[in-house]
Amino acid sequence: MLDRTQDISVSAQAWLDEFERSSGKPEPAALDRLFLADSFWRDVLALSWNLQTLAGRDTIAGELAALTPKAAPSHFKIAPNRAAPRWVTRAGTNTIEAIFNFETALGRGSGIVRLVPDPADGDRLKAWTLLTALDELKGFEEQLGTSRPRGQAYSRDFRGPNWLDLRNASRDYADRDPTVLVVGGGQAGLAIAARLKQLQIDTLIVDRETRIGDNWRKRYHALTLHNQVQVNHMPYMPFPPNWPTYIPKDKLANWFEAYVDAMELNFWTGTEFEGGAYDEAKGSWTVTLRRADGSKRTMHPRHVIMATGVSGIANIPHIPTLDNFKGTLLHSSRYEDGENWTGKRAIVIGTGNSGHDIAQDLCSSGAEVTLVQRSPTLVTNIEPSAQLAYATYNEGTLEDNDLIATSMPTPLAKKTHVMLTEQSKQLDKELLDGLTRVGFRLDFGEAGTGWQFKYLTRGGGYYFNVGCSNLIVEGAIKLKQFSDIEGFVADGARMKDGSTIAADLIVLSTGYKPQEYLVRKLFGDGIADRVGPVWGFGGGLELRNMYARTQQPGLWFIAGSLAQCRINSKYLALQIKAIEEGILGREVGTA
Repeated sequence: MLDRTQDISVSAQAWLDEFERSSGKPEPAALDRLFLADSFWRDVLALSWNLQTLAGRDTIAGELAALTPKAAPSHFKIAPNRAAPRWVTRAGTNTIEAIFNFETALGRGSGIVRLVPDPADGDRLKAWTLLTALDELKGFEEQLGTSRPRGQAYSRDFRGPNWLDLRNASRDYADRDPTVLVVGGGQAGLAIAARLKQLQIDTLIVDRETRIGDNWRKRYHALTLHNQVQVNHMPYMPFPPNWPTYIPKDKLANWFEAYVDAMELNFWTGTEFEGGAYDEAKGSWTVTLRRADGSKRTMHPRHVIMATGVSGIANIPHIPTLDNFKGTLLHSSRYEDGENWTGKRAIVIGTGNSGHDIAQDLCSSGAEVTLVQRSPTLVTNIEPSAQLAYATYNEGTLEDNDLIATSMPTPLAKKTHVMLTEQSKQLDKELLDGLTRVGFRLDFGEAGTGWQFKYLTRGGGYYFNVGCSNLIVEGAIKLKQFSDIEGFVADGARMKDGSTIAADLIVLSTGYKPQEYLVRKLFGDGIADRVGPVWGFGGGLELRNMYARTQQPGLWFIAGSLAQCRINSKYLALQIKAIEEGILGREVGTA
């Protein structure tokens, strides 16, 4: 019996001990003692070799019965060097949260259990949520800290190649192919390549830009990150403590260059990935790369990781009569600097982050700007409202906070974000009321789940206000609804009331197509149909086809914020290492 009056560390360890005893024979009576009826278990590779969330005591019991005989989980102990068990509030529920370590037949892992009293069972403490996540494979641990490689200084060959010679040879791939080809050199590509490097998996990053970091450096002039520095560290190499709270794009781009050098990542710039075909018999790809000089290289990696972002193709919708416009027409991905448009007139179509930021940049540069809204948009002030979701990162260690983020099952994360959205609406009431007065159409996400789930389901549809909303309320930036436009003419937009919005520039801030469009372009219909949608949840509790094996063996996807890439790159790399060592099958559902 777990007594609520006991020290919470004792109670948490008692639960873990009972879970370990019961996990080999998860009978209904045993699970009744351990899990609430409405409980969640998220397993990240540790027992299932999948990223999966299970809901409900009976479902959890069935999965434990199927997985534990082979996984053989054991040695469940409160983690001695992590945050101690404590009472916290998660998703509106007061709960004991305990971080623990454990082992399986193949690896070592970390987890979090959240215990709450069950009033239907004498306030016995039972699991509300459980996370079991794989950290490392036994025998294939990362070479970090005291296990770091010795390097050449330990045994020098004065006539042989030095470190730089070896690095150049590694990067050139003159006589070999990489095991893994990563397409895209932003935070996703760098994070997964760094993880694979530590697991001794030969990995090459290719990116079409001419300089490492250009995928940030070439964005519009005023861009800075919208979340704070403490959330955004890269794996193994945190940002210096004197960095600004909000990182400018060029500073981040330069850090990417330094990161590639420091982490010894193999990176080909100016290289276009033209597509590939998979050989089922050989278990490898044939891919074509076009280099900056126009030459082509065929390679045969065993794995291709698409790290091109949530989406890679600009969404340029067909807008009837837009081709009548004779001024400059740009997608937001090609917009650079408002200084080029001082004294000119601009229409920005789209009211997500990019549309607002570009409109503000143009206005600040002395352009006359009209922002055109196509659909309702979530608006929240960048401080404090937009930062509420990251509150845990303001205290504790990055390692603990990443595990906490990993541990939250999607239904409870949604509940949390509904609460945060309601809090934001109160904090931002004056601004939101002002926007409503001038005709701006607001929404707050599906079922009020806010900006985070807009990002996770569609990759946009919200704005973190850094001043543009205030300019709209004040009238410094004009606001029009797309539904009020009759059509486009040579010098701008003709409105249904007969007036014309004159423009020298129209910027389409209309987002990007889903990633499956890029898959179809690069790999063909067969593979695109086999893989299916990428990103979003569909009817499930995990992001579709992200960070995990897909229905196409050897094809992987990683995308998202810096934090998402930092966290999930570890799990993606562990799967590839397990496949390469013969521990895990390449096909979904095999082990």
